[in-house]
Amino acid sequence: MSEGHLRGRVCVVTGASSGIGRATAHALGRLGATLGLVCRDRARGEALVTEVRAASRHDGVTLFVADLSSQEAVRGVADALRAAYPALHVLVNNAGVVNLRYAETADGIETVFAVNHLAPFLLTHLLLGRLAAGGPARIVNVASDVHRWGRIDFDDLGRRRRYRGMAVYAQSKLANVLFTYELARRLAGTAVTANCLHPGAVATGLGHNNGRLARLVARALKPFFRTAEDGAATSVHLAASPAVEGVSGRYFVDCREARSSPASYDERLARRLWEVSVRMTGLVE
Repeated sequence: MSEGHLRGRVCVVTGASSGIGRATAHALGRLGATLGLVCRDRARGEALVTEVRAASRHDGVTLFVADLSSQEAVRGVADALRAAYPALHVLVNNAGVVNLRYAETADGIETVFAVNHLAPFLLTHLLLGRLAAGGPARIVNVASDVHRWGRIDFDDLGRRRRYRGMAVYAQSKLANVLFTYELARRLAGTAVTANCLHPGAVATGLGHNNGRLARLVARALKPFFRTAEDGAATSVHLAASPAVEGVSGRYFVDCREARSSPASYDERLARRLWEVSVRMTGLVE
């Protein structure tokens, strides 16, 4: 799989309608990839498909609409992706949310943990057969250096007793790294790799659902952030670069391998999180 040539390769990107996801979709489209773009909002998703088709000059771009806070929707979009593609070559788990106040999904799970961790955990499992069929294939999980402040509170994963937005977000990002490493261990010896990354501080719409104050703060800080295109660079590198062919279970920053937090290397913690996640998603392994 060479950067600059993804023709004939099928790449799925979640959270594709804005920010890093949108920039990732455009970049992979320019490299010739056949794209399955998972978006929550149909109108924005359709606009993106039109844009990417025009910019990439090919029509292999398809919209899949799903609200990943719902496990039913995750299962539905996995079914649709499996029906559309007999093999997958890249899965970029990019979708994410930040909340300042406690909220629950239709499944009764705290929203940030549900969208940022359980959704990619479930979707990845449901697509593993197609990724194996497309091997060599790559799973790319968009984490964050915020994971360094994260702690997995198994007694109160939703932090309902004391909800602090950044602590909840950091927990979900640590979960992304732990999941990636455990997944890579379980996929060892197969043709499917799994890596994660820190995109950098990016000026995106993340957190803009939290009201006027959050939007004002984001606008004030925007000059200090990198662009969505810069933030997407490491996702694209992990999806397409020959330099990482066969590399698995690693954390990347600015397209280079980096050390993640000490807690992220705790294999007992990763296995416990895996087992809890299996129960919470109703998976049968």
